[in-house]
Amino acid sequence: MIVLIIAASAGLCVAAVVGLVATMVRGDEASVAEDRLSTLTARGRDDLSGKVENGLRLRNSTEGKSNILDDWMARTFNMKAALEQADIKLPLSKFGLLCVGLAVTGASASLFAPMPYLVAPLVGVALFFLPFLWVSVQRKKRINKFNAQLPEALDMLSRSLRAGHSLGAGFRLISDEMPAPLAREFARCHEEQNMGVSLEKSLEAMTVRIPNLDLRFFVTAVILQRQTGGDLAEILEKISRLVRARYRLAGQIQALTGEGRLSGVVLLALPPGLFTTMLFLNQEYVMKLFSDPMGQRMLGGAIVMQLIGAIVIKKIIDIKV
Repeated sequence: MIVLIIAASAGLCVAAVVGLVATMVRGDEASVAEDRLSTLTARGRDDLSGKVENGLRLRNSTEGKSNILDDWMARTFNMKAALEQADIKLPLSKFGLLCVGLAVTGASASLFAPMPYLVAPLVGVALFFLPFLWVSVQRKKRINKFNAQLPEALDMLSRSLRAGHSLGAGFRLISDEMPAPLAREFARCHEEQNMGVSLEKSLEAMTVRIPNLDLRFFVTAVILQRQTGGDLAEILEKISRLVRARYRLAGQIQALTGEGRLSGVVLLALPPGLFTTMLFLNQEYVMKLFSDPMGQRMLGGAIVMQLIGAIVIKKIIDIKV
């Protein structure tokens, strides 16, 4: 039985690594352009103004045709949008294979380690959700970087409009002058317009890839200006000042809540750290939590209270701006 578990985990790991390597090798600019062009030509005959934009906007350029696993994960976890927002070019099927491979490998390795057998499922579950944590961190990092670049991009677009350039030319200027990820998103928006996608749908797609309130202000202002008219350059300047003020206020809140966040990290890390220390110092003493019924109830209650404490601390220090 152990041999079968090891063989299965090794096979899953090899398949995941091969899938990742294949994805990275295929992710060059030429293949991305071919995928986008093939999407347009395949669906353009049906509805260029509707279905094409959805396929172009939300489909990861490294994915092939969607399968049952991709559709199920997209409906259940919405991981396709999360991977798109994190700019991780990894199909859902390979992402799920990576999670399962890590879980099986961790659980199998725990069976040979000098620890109780009940720890193996916990290790497997923790490693299964490790890629989800990685995607969440990459997504948050990319969105925060985009937020920091947005005011300067709005000022650049406003100066471009005052100089007599069109909105599309302003998007092109931002994609050439600004760093990633903002430059990449505006360049993609500009490319979609060149391929026949309307500006409104292209901007709405960018708000899906970058779920940010400030960007939503900008998109709403551009759409309303195209419908009703007005001085878009002045509107963008006001939005830029608003974004800078909100960003400055958010930084002040982060500084004021730094002590609370550090206290929360210490309080949440103390029980697992003490448990790990006692596991190596006095394993027989800790094993009573797993062998004795009262110890099992105490361990379950401690885990539940730890989760409740984490939620409460997050609610206290998370102040919306």
